[in-house]
Amino acid sequence: MRTMASAPHWARFTPGQRLARFAFYLVTIAAVVASLRTIEIIPEFLYDAPEQMADLFGRMWPPDARYLAPTLAALVETLHIATLGTLLALAMALPIGLFAARNITPSRSLNLLAKFVFVTSRSVNSLVWALLFVAVFGPGPLAGTLAIAFRSIGFTGKLLAEALEEANAGSIEALTAAGAGRPATLLFGYWPQVKPAFWSIALFRWDINIRESAVLGLVGAGGIGVALDTALNLLYWDQVAVVLGAIFLVVILAEIVVTAVRNRVL
Repeated sequence: MRTMASAPHWARFTPGQRLARFAFYLVTIAAVVASLRTIEIIPEFLYDAPEQMADLFGRMWPPDARYLAPTLAALVETLHIATLGTLLALAMALPIGLFAARNITPSRSLNLLAKFVFVTSRSVNSLVWALLFVAVFGPGPLAGTLAIAFRSIGFTGKLLAEALEEANAGSIEALTAAGAGRPATLLFGYWPQVKPAFWSIALFRWDINIRESAVLGLVGAGGIGVALDTALNLLYWDQVAVVLGAIFLVVILAEIVVTAVRNRVL
């Protein structure tokens, strides 16, 4: 008499995978609980938070129209800081990106050095860069411009190096076989391929830098953050509303400009 073979049991995950998922969930819950205990949430402050927010917005309304002129002047300075910082970052990131691209610079030591510069630039927050340059050059837009530039080197240079490494090698080999030197290969072989990515990176970083430069004034690095810091310190909430509205407006306009330029040029 034959016995029917038992039907195979299908499982989505193996026992090892299920154990790993359970361990992940357990660690995540433990991390959340530890974070909640560390930040020491005070329930009394949470209970009246809606009332405090309503009172704060009540102090902001109506905005002080007399503060509009100095706010616009600071806003123009913020745009200058973001634009000049982006241009300076692109000028510095371009040669470092060439050193980081392994198909252009086959030196392991130069590759690692360039990547170390990228990591250093991205690891330090723009406010920390601003504090360093304020200590060196004093408060003002120069410190903000340099902070934006040094913060942007890692972002722009890393993406540029990746775009160079993904370039099609066929046209490069054809130029090299025709006797083209290194400058001609870079100009006529690599640049046409990475140009769309380069301008896309530049526009995207400029958009980010406008947001970041808006708060650099909180540490004395110029821009509209100075106006915001002054209004906050004096508790002039109606002036704070004007500054926040101006920041929101310029961020929206920058997004529209970047999108329009990308659609038209790229």
